[in-house]
Amino acid sequence: MRSKSWLIQDGKSTGFNKNNPALSKNISMDKILIKWIINTIAIMLAIKFVPGITYTGSWLGILFVGIIFGLVNTFIRPFIKLLTLPLLVLSLGLFTFIINAMMLSITSWISGQFSLGFHVEGFKPAFWGALIISLVSMALSCLIPPEKTKNS
Repeated sequence: MRSKSWLIQDGKSTGFNKNNPALSKNISMDKILIKWIINTIAIMLAIKFVPGITYTGSWLGILFVGIIFGLVNTFIRPFIKLLTLPLLVLSLGLFTFIINAMMLSITSWISGQFSLGFHVEGFKPAFWGALIISLVSMALSCLIPPEKTKNS
């Protein structure tokens, strides 16, 4: 049986322990699903309000665009932030807006490869779309109550 975390003490595996405090992050499927829905709603609002960001697919396709956007932000964004760390420091973090626009452009390109109908016309729509997505995601995330921890 494969599991996500195994508790190892004194060199011996004691089996699966989902309450292991040594794990750095315990991400539940509910949290992932909520973030996916929030990102999808934010992308839909960017499509509606930013000229140059278009979507010509079905409602199911926009859900896949949300998945692609989440995967791009999860796997590609950290490397880009690491590579542009000097620019991030020199700009006092303002270069993050440029990185967010790049992530939206990458999402547009990948979506185009899968013929999902999501397209960003250039840098300016990507910048404004990323700004809207960031603000909407932040606002909607604030509406979600925090997870209760063992100590509180």
